[in-house]
Amino acid sequence: MIRILDRGTMGQVTTTVTIVNRLDQGKAEDGLIPEDRVRAITLNDVLVDTGATTLCLPPDAIAALGLKLLREVAVQTATGLETARIFQDAKISVLGREGTFDCLELPGGRDPLLGVIPLEALGIELDLQKQQLIRLPTGPDRSYMTIY
Repeated sequence: MIRILDRGTMGQVTTTVTIVNRLDQGKAEDGLIPEDRVRAITLNDVLVDTGATTLCLPPDAIAALGLKLLREVAVQTATGLETARIFQDAKISVLGREGTFDCLELPGGRDPLLGVIPLEALGIELDLQKQQLIRLPTGPDRSYMTIY
């Protein structure tokens, strides 16, 4: 189950997110399509939402990217349980870090949200006191990635 909370219940931290259709990118890397046909968008003022599980995009952004449907899921929203669609292969770039994630289609044309799974996977933390995102260390002597 994916959980989306109303904006009024959290701090207001936003960021810029670039999203690329990873399937298009792979086709371009293999020489099947020209690089200029890789679908990508940059979204400014994307709300960082610790109540959201994953990347959440409005239908027009998903359509512009041409993302493929993966499955339908039940989601808990501030107004109750709803059904939403999950799309795959959205490669995102935030604060110079990249990763490929599924994304949830937001109902009712809501603004995009960046949830906790992409943040954790990219080694980015939310500092609510300073109202900013922080890149966790990764290097030869320290790393946010762990294996136990």
